[in-house]
Amino acid sequence: MSCLNVTYSVPEEVSNERIIMAGLVKMALDEYTSIIDRISDPRVEDWPLMDSPFPTLFMVGAYLYFVVFLGPKMMENRKPFKLNSILVVYNAAQTLFSLIMFSEHLMSGWLLDYSYKCQPVDYSRNPTAMRMANLCWWYYISKLTEFMDTIFFVLRKKDNQITLLHLYHHSLTPIETWVCVKFLAGGHGTFSNLVNNLVHIIMYTYYMLSAMGPQYQKFLWWKQHLTTLQLAQFTIVFIHSAQVLFFDCGYPKLIAAFLLVHSTIFFALFFDFYQKAYNKEQARKNLQKLQ
Repeated sequence: MSCLNVTYSVPEEVSNERIIMAGLVKMALDEYTSIIDRISDPRVEDWPLMDSPFPTLFMVGAYLYFVVFLGPKMMENRKPFKLNSILVVYNAAQTLFSLIMFSEHLMSGWLLDYSYKCQPVDYSRNPTAMRMANLCWWYYISKLTEFMDTIFFVLRKKDNQITLLHLYHHSLTPIETWVCVKFLAGGHGTFSNLVNNLVHIIMYTYYMLSAMGPQYQKFLWWKQHLTTLQLAQFTIVFIHSAQVLFFDCGYPKLIAAFLLVHSTIFFALFFDFYQKAYNKEQARKNLQKLQ
């Protein structure tokens, strides 16, 4: 029995097109690397996950795939998991993590050294500047750990709590915080981190008490006020960010403008949630009183 050796030839013009395409891709990647190297913070270039945005983008993509498609499919014919003990530990850890970061934001600048009008990024390697840069990295890591908020919803089959607001928040903030660490590890923008940590101390304390059982429900009358606090958070960050447009200290006005847009979008989403959740609840209570 004989074998036929068949040789396929690639047309020369196709081969040339591939070479040209490969060259263009390499040029684009080289230009991208050159731009990133020029404008990024050299202090963080060797830190974990800071070399490239792609690991972060991959984690965000994997998170969205799991909580939107894979997780609900896996839980479709399963009973919801009872995770109360795990939730107590998780929320207690997030409360402590937020408390430590809140304290560090104060001690790294916002308590005494930073200007509330306009604060540039200190790119030096002095201890205080490095402390703030290091804190920005940990704040970024905290946004990755918060993926568990949604994963727990999926495992407990609380799909009604996986809203557009929830997904938008948890998928966008890791990308934003990566950018801040890579290019702006300190300065004016970290004020929003400070306020967010304060809100998270209160929020995760609420979630921890809620997971501890029905006997703690009497201590949870302030749920509506938690959403009000979140609305206040975005209002404060908006006002604080807007100052950079009027006071020039070297902090990028483009980033300040982005923070204004960011705060406005989140305020609108949270306000919509507030209207739907609490106005309907109040209407239901009023109806019960009339019956």
